[in-house]
Amino acid sequence: MDAFAPASVTAVFAPAASESGSRGASVALEDGVTVSVDAAAETTVAVDGEPAAFEPVSRVLDRLGVTASVDVRPEVPLGAGFGASGAATLATALAANERFDLGRSREQLLDDSHEAEVAAGTGLGDVFVQEAGGLVYNVGDGRQRVATDEPVEYASYGGLSTADALADEELMARVRTEGGAVLDALPSSPTPRGVIERSWPFARALDLPTERVVDDVARVEDAGGTATMAMLGETVVGVGAEGVLPNRTRISTAGARLL
Repeated sequence: MDAFAPASVTAVFAPAASESGSRGASVALEDGVTVSVDAAAETTVAVDGEPAAFEPVSRVLDRLGVTASVDVRPEVPLGAGFGASGAATLATALAANERFDLGRSREQLLDDSHEAEVAAGTGLGDVFVQEAGGLVYNVGDGRQRVATDEPVEYASYGGLSTADALADEELMARVRTEGGAVLDALPSSPTPRGVIERSWPFARALDLPTERVVDDVARVEDAGGTATMAMLGETVVGVGAEGVLPNRTRISTAGARLL
């Protein structure tokens, strides 16, 4: 059984006090992750056919009470700010529910996926964006969604450890302060461009962008667009300019689904 979940890029976030979720603003991308789930005597996970440790995927299968072989086929880099672990986990939950006839609701599967991600330290809310599609934001009064399929360009140079970042108390304190200020000032009907424009100073305030990221953002801005760094990865995502960054996709209006 196959399922797909869109990748997601978080432009700005602020962890909730419980550390089990976050406020933030993110977009789902048409580029994403496909998984195949088959029955097996014990759980194994592979990425493009090669065995790999993938803790949130294994955890969600444990939560569902099944063992399976899972092949993860990403269209975006892993560990580079695209929420690929969340996409793989959510797609696995959808596929396993269908393959094993578990009868769990989409909301239950979403909760299972979120809790598996949090327990693994790989994300705080990516699956909610990937379940819905579009521009998803939460300024503190619940998740809201804007349906848009605006073109997006991106470049990725590698990953940053989400688990390490989330465990860095000093960094998370700055994220909470700086990200909270951006989200508090977000207009009631945000656009992708508006969110990205506001999130670049947030990234700079955290002292996270590398020289390559800074250069790419400047090139997008010179071409009339706006860009920022994905949270968390050495990845640039931009809108409003064409042919500046090497990869071009769109914001996905559809969420995770069976194939």
